Amino acid sequence: MPSSWTVLIAVHAVAASYALIFGAVNLLRRTKGGSLHRIVGRIWVVAMYIVVLTSFGIRTIDGGFNWLHALSALTFCTLTAGLWAVRTGNIRAHRSFMTGSYFGLIGAFVGVLAVPSRRIPQLAIHELPLLGLLILVLLGTAAMTVLGLARLRKAQRPLGAG
Repeated sequence: MPSSWTVLIAVHAVAASYALIFGAVNLLRRTKGGSLHRIVGRIWVVAMYIVVLTSFGIRTIDGGFNWLHALSALTFCTLTAGLWAVRTGNIRAHRSFMTGSYFGLIGAFVGVLAVPSRRIPQLAIHELPLLGLLILVLLGTAAMTVLGLARLRKAQRPLGAG
């Protein structure tokens, strides 16, 4: 990683990348509520909480907070509300809170990409092969995780089950 990347920023970026990937997997799957949805959802929620919590340690150049930190606080609330909703059987509220949290993540990602001086655009400008490798590793490990979970789920089905 470039010298401007701290461990905190690297953890934040990796967790955000996995949250983008696993969130998309769950939103794009047609089957909701099954064991694969729950496991991928748990991975996504953990990644999201890591993103939110690490964001408060990442400050602006002048040491303050910005709109992304406000989004993090809101996301902490919507994630928690989404978890509460599913635990109490309110699937409609769960879907709304989790979908909103995911689209908030996308908004934050676009906001980060839109500022050329931020670390990810700088990585794309100055170390594109490294960025490409990182993206391949993230996508590859996420794909292996989802495929492995799907195989495990299929292997655990009783004989004769669809």
